[in-house]
Order: sequence, then structure tokens, then C-alpha cells
Amino acid sequence: MQPHEIVAWLQVNPAFFDEFADEIAQIYVPHHHHGQAVSLAERQLETLRDRTRKLESRMGALLQFGEENDVTSERLHRLTLALLQAGTLADTIGALRASLADEFGLADVALRLWGIAADDELPELAPAGEAAQHLSEQLVSPYCGAHLSDEVRAWFGERGAGLASFGLFALRADGRTIGVMALASDDAGRFYPDMGTLYLGRLAELAAAALVRHAPLNVEAGA
Repeated sequence: MQPHEIVAWLQVNPAFFDEFADEIAQIYVPHHHHGQAVSLAERQLETLRDRTRKLESRMGALLQFGEENDVTSERLHRLTLALLQAGTLADTIGALRASLADEFGLADVALRLWGIAADDELPELAPAGEAAQHLSEQLVSPYCGAHLSDEVRAWFGERGAGLASFGLFALRADGRTIGVMALASDDAGRFYPDMGTLYLGRLAELAAAALVRHAPLNVEAGA
């Protein structure tokens, strides 16, 4: 008789365990941790304890993940309020930078805009190279990792050489790319390839929507 046949028979004959309770209690099997022989009941109890510990560990991880998401959502909410209160393009960019630094601890932020009509003399409106613009067009979702083009890294100035991880995403409005933003950290584990990008995607949408409130889309760029 094969093991799976025994299991199948026991499943359709649960009364077996009541009828032969005393005999089952005399069955001893090796303990899967330290090799000592224990009763079948003790083995089953230990198995249930192991499952309970694993479930508790998973539940703890889920709770921690949920708490972290709540914190991130609250920070993103405060950033949104700051953007809504900004009255000009310069104020919007300033509020964006300040919120990223205060709420998320991200003081190293690089931003370039090229798809909007603005007369402001701001560093963020400095021309971006063709390669950077092409890369932004190709970004379907935010990029996270340790690699960044020399041009974009140079936007961070003297600190660029010491930065270890980056979050890069395109800014889009009405289906058009209007710029690109890069977040950076000297912590190599801050932005990594397998991390979730849900909140980075939402940040990209919020930033783009706030920016075009004070600088309309460049008609010539869309022609």
C-alpha cells in the first residue's frame, strides 16, 4: 500500500483515530529537530506549533508592512497639501524639494523640465540633453538602482559622485513627458531594483500635476 493511499483512506475514515486512540498513542516517530523519538500526538502538536509560529511571523511582517504604508501615505498627503498651497512654479518646486527632504529624508533631488512654457530663470529649466530626454520618454515605470547616466548624476553637483542609489521617474501630463526627476541617497539600500514603486509613481503624478498648474504645456513641444 502506498503512502498516499493510506492518507486517502484515513481521510474517508476519520473514526479510525477514535477507535484506535490507545494504539496510536503508542506510536513513536523521530523528532524532526533533534532526532529523539516522540509520540505521534507530540509530533503532531509540534507540527501545529511550527505552523503557528510561521503564521505569526507572516502576520507580524504584514502588520509592519501595513504600518509602513500608513506612514508613507501620511507623508505623501502632507506633500500634496504643500504643493496645493504653492502659488507659483518656483514655490511649487521649492515645496516639492522641502517636502522630500523633511518628510522622506531625501535632500538630494534633481529635476529638469522641458515640456512646459515658463519664463522663470530656474535651474530646473536648464536644458536637458537629448539622451536624458530620450531616457525619460522610455521610462514606463520608475527606475530604482545604483546606476545613473553621467549627465543626470552631474545634476546633483559635487555630491553626485558620492551618491549610491537612485530613484528616477518621468514627469508626464496629458500623455506627454514634461521632465524627469531623480531622487538620490548615499545609502546603497535606499533605492534597489526589486523595491516597490507604487509611491514613486504617485509622487511622479502629483509633481507633474502641480507643476503644470503654474506652467502650461509647451504648445511647440507638442506639435
